[in-house]
Amino acid sequence: MIKRWLTTLCVALCCAFPVVVVAQVPADIRVGSIHDTSGIFGHYGRSMDKAVTLAIEEINASGGLLDRQLQKVAFDTRSDADLYVEYTDKLIAEEVDVVHGAILSSDREAIRQALREAEIPYFYNTQYEGGVCDRNAFLTGVTPAQQAQVLLPEVIERWGKKIAIVAADYNYGQINARWIQFFAERNGAEVVDTQYFDLTTTDFTGAIKQIEEVEPDFVVSVLVGGAHLSFYRQWATSGLKDKIPIASTTMGAGNEQFALTSDEVEGMMMVYSYSKQLATPENRSFLRRWTQRFGATDDIHELAVATYQAVHVWAEGVRRANSLEREKVIDSLESGLTIGAPTGELSIDPLTHHAITSVHLVEVRDQKMEVIESFPAMQPLDTQIVCNLNKIPDDNEQYAISVELYDVMFPSGQ
Repeated sequence: MIKRWLTTLCVALCCAFPVVVVAQVPADIRVGSIHDTSGIFGHYGRSMDKAVTLAIEEINASGGLLDRQLQKVAFDTRSDADLYVEYTDKLIAEEVDVVHGAILSSDREAIRQALREAEIPYFYNTQYEGGVCDRNAFLTGVTPAQQAQVLLPEVIERWGKKIAIVAADYNYGQINARWIQFFAERNGAEVVDTQYFDLTTTDFTGAIKQIEEVEPDFVVSVLVGGAHLSFYRQWATSGLKDKIPIASTTMGAGNEQFALTSDEVEGMMMVYSYSKQLATPENRSFLRRWTQRFGATDDIHELAVATYQAVHVWAEGVRRANSLEREKVIDSLESGLTIGAPTGELSIDPLTHHAITSVHLVEVRDQKMEVIESFPAMQPLDTQIVCNLNKIPDDNEQYAISVELYDVMFPSGQ
C-alpha cells in the first residue's frame, strides 16, 4: 500500500515539476607535458614546455579537436629521474590522452613502458641515439644517421680527410662517434683520434694537446652539456681554432653558441632539423607567433621546435582519425600524413614511428646558425635497420644499431 502511494506521489511530482535535461559538455582533451623546466636541464625543458603551451593554444584557437578544447597537464621533473616515474604515474591516474616529454634517454626508458601499458600514446621529441621500436611511442628528434650522413661528406669535402672525435662518455656520445667514424670511412676519410669525456669534465688541456699532436684536418664534437662548453673556450685559447675547424652534432641544439663568445664559435658547422635562420614562410610565421606569446625568440632551439611540431602532428592524427581511440590515432599517424612545420615538411615513418624530416647544414656566423643547404625528407635509416612495426607491431625494444648492418642494407652510392 505504501509502495503504491509513493509511486503515485512520484508521478504527480514529475508532472508538476518537469525534469530539465542539461546538455553534457564534453570534457577537455588532456595533453601531458613532462619536462625538466628546472634543474641542470632546465634550459632545454623550459622551452619544450613552452612549445607544448603554444601548440595547444593554437589548436584551441582554431576550434580544438573533435569539438573539444585541449588542456595541458604539466609537471616539472626538475632534472630528477625519480620524478619522471612519479609524475608519469600521476598523468596516467589523471587519464591524459597523450604525453610529450623527457630529454635523456634514461628518463624516456623510465616512463615508456608505463605509458605503453596504460595505452597512452607517448611522444619523445629529443635528438637521440636511435633504436627505439615501440608502436605506442613516437620519436620526432633527429637520429645519428640523419645528421652524420649529411654532415660528414660536406665537411670532408671542405676541410680534409683526417678527423679527430671528442664525445661525451655515455650511450649517445659513444653511438654517435661510431656513426661519425662509419660515414667518415664511407667518404674516404680516416678517424685518427677519438676521446670520450665524463659529463662533468671541464679541463680539456690534455685532450687538446693530444689532438694537436695527431694533426687532424678537423674535429667532430659530440660533447654534451654545460661543463663541456669549456672545451670550446679552451680550444680557442689554445690558438688551434683558426688552424683546425670544428663540426658538431650537438653544439647549438640548445642554443649553446650564445653561452660562448662569437669568436669561440665562429665557423663551426652542424646539421640539424631546425635553424631560426630558415627563410621559409612557415618558420617566419612560427617565430612571429612565439614572439607574440612569449616576448622573444631567444629560447627557441632544436628540442623546442621538435616538441611544438610533435603536438601538431599528433593533433592532425586525431583529426584524421576523428577519434582519440589509441589504435585509430596510431593508424592515422602511420598513414603518411604530412604537416607543414617550421623545419619543413614532417611526417611519421610507419616502420619506426620516427620523424621523416628535413635537415639543414648550418654554419655559425655571428652566433647565428646560417643555413648553407637543406636536405628534405630524410628517413631514419639507422632505426629502420632494426625496427619494422609493420611486420612486428608488438615489438618493444631499444636496439643497439649495427653500423655494419647499415652498410649491408644501404650500400655506398645508394
